[in-house]
Amino acid sequence: MTSMLPSMAAIRVFEAAARHGSFTKAAEELGMTQAAVSYQIKALEERIGAPLFLRRPRQVELTDRGRQLASVTTEAFELLRSAYGSVQDEADGRLVISSLQTFSVQWLTRHLGDFQDEFPGISLQLETSNKVVDFYREDVDVAIRGGGGQWPGLRSHKLVPVKFAPMLSPQLLDRIGGLDEPSDLLKLDLLGAEDPWWAEWFAQAGVTEFDLQSRRRNCYGSQFMEANAAMAGQGAAILTPALYQRELEQGLLVQPFDLVCEADHGYWLVYPETRRNAPRIRAFRDWILKEVVTTGLTA
Repeated sequence: MTSMLPSMAAIRVFEAAARHGSFTKAAEELGMTQAAVSYQIKALEERIGAPLFLRRPRQVELTDRGRQLASVTTEAFELLRSAYGSVQDEADGRLVISSLQTFSVQWLTRHLGDFQDEFPGISLQLETSNKVVDFYREDVDVAIRGGGGQWPGLRSHKLVPVKFAPMLSPQLLDRIGGLDEPSDLLKLDLLGAEDPWWAEWFAQAGVTEFDLQSRRRNCYGSQFMEANAAMAGQGAAILTPALYQRELEQGLLVQPFDLVCEADHGYWLVYPETRRNAPRIRAFRDWILKEVVTTGLTA
């Protein structure tokens, strides 16, 4: 019975505020003032006859009733977004991919041509960023993320486990006369020394005495940037071997020790649960899950 529904304006404001956990952020998303958001929430609470948020200093928190309504409201809005997105899909056939820089440069861009050959009717827009994409606020269809694979409201598929080992340029290796044992790496500049992967690798290699905290703490922002610094002979980097097979084969990098450690997270394909059946998302999902196996990335 539509006569029982509160105003759509109030429902829209409630969905945004519940999703962000903030009246201020909801106001920014919707182009409203915070006062207008508060007014719509108050009107909705009066219409329902129960508080939806607990107002606390500098934050708001959903009540039990608010959480109950928030889950179904967000799902309903996602279904609407998916429906309207499907219509737009038919109009422009564009797939927007947000991907981590290292994965984009070292694997994805090298294989997207195969996807285009298989699906010539889908145009691609690749956005490279290390920040976590917000599917609710950004025009993105799918994303490649690093992590444990559990994100509320998102469907996730593991593409590759993240493994790591030290690498450096062959020129630097020759210049220092080679590396006989893992502890010899401590004589070099360690790129991204604050990365916990270094401590984990040394520990598993049996190196018991090392101090990474006192080392120069240069931050390169991504594994890809550290790899380029390593290829330039600036030091040793801790990298994922599966993503640098070409550089290893071409002699741009060397992996001086066989020990490869595995992180407790991986690279994942993610997209909103409610958009799982969108044709272009389904096409990309099926292709990339097959491609990572075919190219040996999952090995």
